[in-house]
Amino acid sequence: MEGEPTLRLRVFDLNCWAIRYLSRRRQERVGLIGDALRRERFDLVLLQEVWSEQDYSDLKVKLAGCYPFSHYFRSGVIGSGLCIFSRFPILDTLLYQYSLNGYPYMLQHGDWFGGKSVGSLGAALGVTAPLLSLCLQLHAEYCRDKDAYLPHRLVQAWELAQFIRHTSKAADVVVLGGDLNMHPEDVGIRLLRGWTGLRDAFAEATHFEGCKNGCTLVPGNCFTDKSELLPFPLGIRIDYILYKAISSFTVKCEELKTTTGPAPGVDIPFSDHEAVMATLHIQRQGQPAGATLGTADLALADVVTEARTEVGVGLRAAQRQRYSSGRMAVLALLLLLLQALAALGTLAGLGAEQPFPKLSFCLLAFLALGVLVLATALHLFHTVEVKMLHGTEDQMWMALRALQERP
Repeated sequence: MEGEPTLRLRVFDLNCWAIRYLSRRRQERVGLIGDALRRERFDLVLLQEVWSEQDYSDLKVKLAGCYPFSHYFRSGVIGSGLCIFSRFPILDTLLYQYSLNGYPYMLQHGDWFGGKSVGSLGAALGVTAPLLSLCLQLHAEYCRDKDAYLPHRLVQAWELAQFIRHTSKAADVVVLGGDLNMHPEDVGIRLLRGWTGLRDAFAEATHFEGCKNGCTLVPGNCFTDKSELLPFPLGIRIDYILYKAISSFTVKCEELKTTTGPAPGVDIPFSDHEAVMATLHIQRQGQPAGATLGTADLALADVVTEARTEVGVGLRAAQRQRYSSGRMAVLALLLLLLQALAALGTLAGLGAEQPFPKLSFCLLAFLALGVLVLATALHLFHTVEVKMLHGTEDQMWMALRALQERP
């Protein structure tokens, strides 16, 4: 009923940048993160890029007294890097791995090996409301001017939005935190927010304290690659806390904070990203809340159209790559067949003596075989990519048609 006590939910979100052997001062920073969480005693902690399960285990031991419930989401070759710590009992967990996640041959980026995912966790906020909490990370941008991963990130944003719509039906409150690798005005974040009804804590907060414009990747951070931020002298905001209420509850963001440099008492920050901390007020209202969609269907239709166009661009690029790799595989196969025929002819005495030295002949055969295997693998990968992009494009078209046909 209206007038019931307000539940105060304090949420902490951070991309920890804890990559074993690669991240600078990783163990020291993980220890500092654990100290800060134990000191501040948040209600819900959402962490990304905790790539080492040992780091998670160390945090779990350190935080057992104040966060008795936790979960680590395992995915991909090296893990999802996602984990959640909670003061409230965890009722269930679910991991969804995006169907597209970059390219396995882009070893310098490595997103494909991480198996980028969204981890959801159901928790009971006392007797007040069931909570659906989501911790996630989307594919990194790397180059904004020539963003080859934009179609993949849009597919991830669309799948995330669909995932939230289907998994939030049993919840009264949804809280999402993570590194979305998108600027607030990007089509992917507008698609996610418009399709799910999630609200941005930074835009809704009554009080804000932290980096200017809520930026979470700032030039002043000693771990940040300054060259990536040259077009953005103040930094960029790519880490978010989003939320919404369902059924008969309301959620308001009273305060939002970001960290602003070194951790207390030391000379280094927690990560190359700034942490985001939100204080949400949850209260039951007299009447159930209205539908998430409907008030801005025309604007949402424009966003879906824009996203579908970008996915279409990615689809055509994937089709070209599939064709090129397939053609290369066929040429390599033909070369192998010609070599096999030449070798058989020589053995049968039907042709002249082998014109090439045996070593060169063998090396050429191994090279052709290697090209065949690699080109075939790429052809299969891009075939799957085409199918996923085509499927997402069809889904967006059906959603767009449904929006346009609404009375």
